[in-house]
Amino acid sequence: MPAWPKGQDLDSLVPNSPTSNIVLQSETTDVRCHMGDAKLAVETGVDGLDLVIGTSDLLREHSHGKDMSQIITTAIDVINYVKSQGLEVRFSSEDSFRSDFVDLLTLYKAVDAIGVDRVGIADTMILTYTSHNDTGCATANAFVALEAGATHVDTSVLGIGERNGITVSMLLSLFILHAYMSKPLGGLMARMIVSDHDYVTNKYRLHKLKEIEDYVAAAVQVNVPFNNPVTGVCAFTHKAGIHAKAILANPSTYEIINPADFGMSRYLHIQSRLTGWNAIKARVEQLGLNMSDDKIKLLTGKIKAMADVRVLTMDDTDSIIRSYVEAGLD
Repeated sequence: MPAWPKGQDLDSLVPNSPTSNIVLQSETTDVRCHMGDAKLAVETGVDGLDLVIGTSDLLREHSHGKDMSQIITTAIDVINYVKSQGLEVRFSSEDSFRSDFVDLLTLYKAVDAIGVDRVGIADTMILTYTSHNDTGCATANAFVALEAGATHVDTSVLGIGERNGITVSMLLSLFILHAYMSKPLGGLMARMIVSDHDYVTNKYRLHKLKEIEDYVAAAVQVNVPFNNPVTGVCAFTHKAGIHAKAILANPSTYEIINPADFGMSRYLHIQSRLTGWNAIKARVEQLGLNMSDDKIKLLTGKIKAMADVRVLTMDDTDSIIRSYVEAGLD
């Protein structure tokens, strides 16, 4: 996938937010604040590292076993190494809510003194916001964080991450306002397009979303969820008769997002006991057949009855429609 050009200016990505100095940044990756991990990450050719280390009493005791003086020493050593390689450095504390406030201030004062490019405080929205999806609110929380003034949001493709994952995006990258931005997003971008459709559709290659999500899903051997925002098989699928009728008349009745903006298509699921005659009529017309509304309503009743007995495919439904027309049934 072609990379976005570095240094390209952008306007505000969120309505009513400050809009200063937004540019596109290259690939960065999250790693433990550990010299061995940092060296391996540098070898992959990334443009920057986000160094993360736990600072709460719980993580210091049960995760890495370091006290605050050791954490500060390690951070300084690793940051200096990354800087010596000419790479961008972001430093983040982990489990910040449960960390001692004085410890955090001491740590960030130390890393600031040696010159990190930016900092993140995971679990908060001071500069960088990391939103885990344990309660299903990651994307909503991330969007609110941006509205409240957060400058960075951590995201991942399909939301893949620890436990239930984090905010869904188009790439394993950072969504960064007022500072840097690496790639366009998926789930969060879907939320944003509702707020500013023209800006988002003009600025981003949204049709790339399905391609990259399919690629990542195959690479990590998972399926794209059937109800995944935008790219899931059910994202723009309509089954109930009342929905299908309205969609055929005006898609905005039940679609807050236009599938065409993302290179996707809507689908009327007519081979169901929940289908309505308007959906069947649309399919009859797609097949180039002629049938009165009264006959279509009778045909719909037959399809609904058969779908209640066994699973019907689209080919099954088309065969029923054609046989009904050819037999001249009424």
